[in-house]
Amino acid sequence: MAIILAVLIFLAVIALVYANHRWQSDTRDLHARMDSERVPTAPASYDSRELEGLPAPVQRYFRTVLKEGQPMVTSVSVEHAGTFNMSETGEQWKPFQSTQRVITRRPGFVWDARIRMAPGMTVYVHDAYVAGEGILKAKLFGLVSLVNLRGTPEVAQGELMRFFAESAWYPTALLPSQGVRWESVDETSARATLTDGGMSVTMLFRFNEKGLIESVRAEARGRTVGGAVIPTPWEGRWRKYELREGILVPVEGEVAWILPEGLKPYWRGRITRLRYEFAQ
Repeated sequence: MAIILAVLIFLAVIALVYANHRWQSDTRDLHARMDSERVPTAPASYDSRELEGLPAPVQRYFRTVLKEGQPMVTSVSVEHAGTFNMSETGEQWKPFQSTQRVITRRPGFVWDARIRMAPGMTVYVHDAYVAGEGILKAKLFGLVSLVNLRGTPEVAQGELMRFFAESAWYPTALLPSQGVRWESVDETSARATLTDGGMSVTMLFRFNEKGLIESVRAEARGRTVGGAVIPTPWEGRWRKYELREGILVPVEGEVAWILPEGLKPYWRGRITRLRYEFAQ
């Protein structure tokens, strides 16, 4: 019996090592595919003259978070820690750690997370927008498939919305010269539209009294419920701005679905490390 148990443990370890190796390989493949879609960033630096004609809160935002001549962000490497709500209907918050690589032109990101469900039980997650495709994949131990969504317009649109909402971490991507169109709403908010390929997304940006992005809202983002994708209002909220490499960015946030019965947060996190690459 002891020999059989030892063999089973050995096989389980081998399976986990293989699964981790395969997951890392898949992550590298996503990065390589995203990098292959990169296009030159122009202009190479921020010029405040391009703010002319933009809504007042948008102008105030850029003047607050950027300095004249700030090089354009071309890519970002981010590390996060926080909690993720694993329940569709209740509160089942689990700790996670993640890394994320972002390319600003062509828009793309790969979020690679580990969610600890229980001691010794980890879910691996890829959430990504690569070459116009949305990808959401989750595997227990990186081995047993739990979620595998990709290749549909709804998933792609939802992931492009995530890229757009998180642009507060790489704000030069929100400039008109980078393809974003701004429309005035009121003194504290404006709508922005981003187009990638044949797909466009429009989101509502709200700014606080300091001129910083406080929240980003989409009226219909695909929410997975029982295996189906249902368009649902969605909002990301950002706080605790800090200066990183000359750019003022939020280092804490919360993401939530806006349901008829009220707000349902499902991601709460903070940045533990952030590194930029800039246009030359």
